[in-house]
Amino acid sequence: MTKTTFPPIVVMGVSGCGKSTVGSLLARRLGLTFIDGDDLHPAANKQKMGSGIPLDDADRHPWLAEIGRTLRDGAGGGSGIIVACSALKRRYRDQLRAAGGEVLFLHLTGSAETLTSRVAGRQHEFMPAAMLASQLAALEPLESDEPHILLDIRESPATLVEQVHLALTNDGGTTASRSVA
Repeated sequence: MTKTTFPPIVVMGVSGCGKSTVGSLLARRLGLTFIDGDDLHPAANKQKMGSGIPLDDADRHPWLAEIGRTLRDGAGGGSGIIVACSALKRRYRDQLRAAGGEVLFLHLTGSAETLTSRVAGRQHEFMPAAMLASQLAALEPLESDEPHILLDIRESPATLVEQVHLALTNDGGTTASRSVA
């Protein structure tokens, strides 16, 4: 039996959408490595966000470079990789693709009301709930030339994982832009 190979995958979206939950569940389902991009932030970024100050592009650049290296190294190792990363703007996704190759983005989407209730109900070490509005304002929709799957967070994480699994295995590990839900 041949093992299915998958492109490097970034589970993306604003705070509270479920990137870490869905990413880790999907990694287990596909037998891939999962890394939470938050763990790759420099300490200065964590401190800034923890103080309620949004990151600027200069702050994000080294973080995105590290995520890009992680995607490249994970794909090069042959085992496959999934990284949770907000990837809110096209230029950030371009930077990830430039370093990590042909990346598939899984965009977890939901209404501002759903996201606000999720963020309000959790404690995050360096992402206070007040930061959600700035993330929603910064979010740029994926374009048709960016391989991606849109996922509706009203579905359970298990359902989302199954939807992605079916999309990936039915496409032989690649997928065009699509909305799943």
